[in-house]
Amino acid sequence: MLGIMLAVAAIDQATKQYMLSTLVEGVARPVIGDWFRFLLIFNPGAAFGLGQNNTWLFTTIQLGFVIAACIASWFMRDRFSGVGLAFIGGGALGNLIDRLFREPGFWFGHVVDFISVGNFAIFNLADAAINVGVVLFIIAIVTEERRHGA
Repeated sequence: MLGIMLAVAAIDQATKQYMLSTLVEGVARPVIGDWFRFLLIFNPGAAFGLGQNNTWLFTTIQLGFVIAACIASWFMRDRFSGVGLAFIGGGALGNLIDRLFREPGFWFGHVVDFISVGNFAIFNLADAAINVGVVLFIIAIVTEERRHGA
């Protein structure tokens, strides 16, 4: 689990660095017409721009989740659940790094978002990993009894 978490966070940070070096904030770069594009923004809040004045709260929640996922990694017996939780933890770690080390400063940093699909929210790979992890974790919970026998 820890390896997956670190890999997700590293890939997230690498893509953010690449996008920071190639995109201009607020200027869209079309990939598939106007439907899929790269659009660099700095998000102080949560998904969909919610809670923009509560950056410190999201930082605290992400730190707590990363710590909880690290502790849980020692006790997980189901690999499928562990992978889901690792994706969530890795995504949280990727965004936590932004909140700790990006402007406007420690604990209040803004998250780098750059993936824009249609009229949906602008997000990053950490956000995508969190969503994939939630889906995997839910599937693991629902199917655990069947996979391990009644």
